[in-house]
Amino acid sequence: MLDISKPFTDFSRHAPADVTRLVEQFLYAEARVLDREGYEEWLADFIDEDIHYWMPDMETRRRDDKRGTFAYGESAYFDDQLNELTVRVKRYNEPSAWADNPATRHAHLISNIEVFETDDPALFAVCSAFTNVRNRNETDQDIIHGRREDVLRRHENGFKLARRRVFIVQNVLLSKNLNTFF
Repeated sequence: MLDISKPFTDFSRHAPADVTRLVEQFLYAEARVLDREGYEEWLADFIDEDIHYWMPDMETRRRDDKRGTFAYGESAYFDDQLNELTVRVKRYNEPSAWADNPATRHAHLISNIEVFETDDPALFAVCSAFTNVRNRNETDQDIIHGRREDVLRRHENGFKLARRRVFIVQNVLLSKNLNTFF
């Protein structure tokens, strides 16, 4: 399994065009499901049982700072396994989830998709860019840009997400909440 704490480094083995097209369709379908807040469907159809979903808090540091802008094990917006994702999804249906009532309108835009083979023929490393637009009520709007590094596992009937590393470009996230998935 590709280690979530380490970035991809082997960009030399592009997946065949037919696999790349299937991965693109998977990611576009995932975005469509997330746009309509079909979170139970997202967990069931898109998320593998050993998922690790990680979004580090990015820090602005000088270029010569060897620590970089993030490190696994330090501050993160999300560092979730399947149990945590399931709890987050269940929370949407709770009466106390006032930040989600009325519903948030989402648009997940996915681009710059690149698919790479790994040493395991069932795993594919996928890089993509995203824009997540969220609008609530009359004036609450967030636009979050970033990139993702995913590991997809091929199953008999398609792919499932086994790892997701989410890197936003905003240093300070001005959103009132993070009631979304990327």
